[in-house]
Amino acid sequence: MKEVAIIGGGILGLAIGYELSISHPNFKITLFEKEDGLGKHQSGNNSGVLHCGLYYQPGSLKAKLAVDGIREMISFCEKNQINHEVCGKIVVASDDREIGLLDNLADRGAKNGLKGLKFLSPEELKQREPNVRAKKALLVPEEGIVDYKQVMAVMAEYILNSGGKIYTDNKVLGLTASNENTTLLKSEKSGQAFDLVINCSGLFSDRTYTSLTSKKSPIKIVPFRGEYMHIADEYKHLVNHLIYPVPDPKYPFLGVHFTRMINGGREVGPNAVLALKREGYKNTDFSLKDTFDSLTYKGFLNFFTKNTSFAMGEFLSSLSKSAFVAKSKKLIPDVEDYMFVKGGTAGVRAQAISPTGELIMDFNIIKENNQIHVLNAPSPGATASLSIAKYIIQNYI
Repeated sequence: MKEVAIIGGGILGLAIGYELSISHPNFKITLFEKEDGLGKHQSGNNSGVLHCGLYYQPGSLKAKLAVDGIREMISFCEKNQINHEVCGKIVVASDDREIGLLDNLADRGAKNGLKGLKFLSPEELKQREPNVRAKKALLVPEEGIVDYKQVMAVMAEYILNSGGKIYTDNKVLGLTASNENTTLLKSEKSGQAFDLVINCSGLFSDRTYTSLTSKKSPIKIVPFRGEYMHIADEYKHLVNHLIYPVPDPKYPFLGVHFTRMINGGREVGPNAVLALKREGYKNTDFSLKDTFDSLTYKGFLNFFTKNTSFAMGEFLSSLSKSAFVAKSKKLIPDVEDYMFVKGGTAGVRAQAISPTGELIMDFNIIKENNQIHVLNAPSPGATASLSIAKYIIQNYI
């Protein structure tokens, strides 16, 4: 029996535990989560979209795992009767520059193996989304929506039924001893030796790496908060499916978009604002350590210098409802302030930034002796969690 510790009870940690339980029944899984429940951060505070691999560089690890990942996730949902829907997405170009970007996006999606991509005629767009204004629109039929909390609950149940253990409210503090074969982990409530340790701590992946290896992390996590607004029930008819703008290739953020939720609601968002706390979901959330860490990191300072107007515009949209609504009017001109209600979700994205200020877009996984560190698993990390888990098991274990 091989003792395996997974640090982090988000969807990726759970997916690895789930896949290991199937492929390596001789492994005993112990998962540690510092919060009092699972999926409390990125995994449980996103818009619930199933991303199919439209945006990602052909040939990149992210592109491959995203395309495989959505198909695996849908199969998992069907098998376990998890609430999901493959409703399709429309990507909207609003001007001539964006038409060129949209054409490139369609070409990229086709190279990544997406099926059924189609430019909609004005009549087809009107039939599907009558309130959208577009110069050109691309239908991405494989995209969908899902209840990720339900997904995580099923994964957790499987780990437990396979003899694994899940400890919540039990933060891993570091290690007390380690060699090439064994690591003695110390948590808030126990100390235990493990043959393999897998770091899936998301917003704290870089700090966990340092605490377990005593090395400086090769990447730095900078937290960005994304805020959404609800559309009032009486105006839900304005949005039928998923409606996205053409993303600016300079940024990883997909821009303000309209999302149909699996619970029947509608949301618009997100913006992308520097969070002053790694798990800071409100403007008032503040950590001196986290803020100092971000603002003194040369990678963030280089990013801000290159993208000052973008960063200030995002900050304004966090403070001003009208600035937020103005961005959404680009897609649906008829929306107005009074149609939105407070109380939309907010999530914090773990954005890895290089020292030169470049946003690290691809997945980043490092093995150190008997430790595996998932240092970067940005969107579509949730959609692709099962395929990322299989990739890690096949290549690092």
